[in-house]
Amino acid sequence: MFSFAQKVYPTTDCEGGFSMNKNDLIGNIARKSGLTKKDVELVVNGFLDEVTDALGSGEKVQLIGFGTFETRKRSGRSGRNPQTGATIQIPESTVPAFKAGSKLKEAVK
Repeated sequence: MFSFAQKVYPTTDCEGGFSMNKNDLIGNIARKSGLTKKDVELVVNGFLDEVTDALGSGEKVQLIGFGTFETRKRSGRSGRNPQTGATIQIPESTVPAFKAGSKLKEAVK
């Protein structure tokens, strides 16, 4: 069981350190805020749903200092099927993107 004295470490190894999954994030926020994991999970899921809905509607979500979630157009291009080597046309698409804000960039330096 989780103890407040226990330090929570991210779960999986990745380049340059560790990565944090959604459960780790929820646990860390709950521990630091004193809220229950269930309440924090509702907030995190609500945030993710709002960002997803906004991007799906073509809007952007800007969190001053943290960053901006937005969509970008990726133009169509030629590619190769790695199994057959045949040339294929990859159609234009809209992709989600994140641009880090100044405070986040400074914290990562």
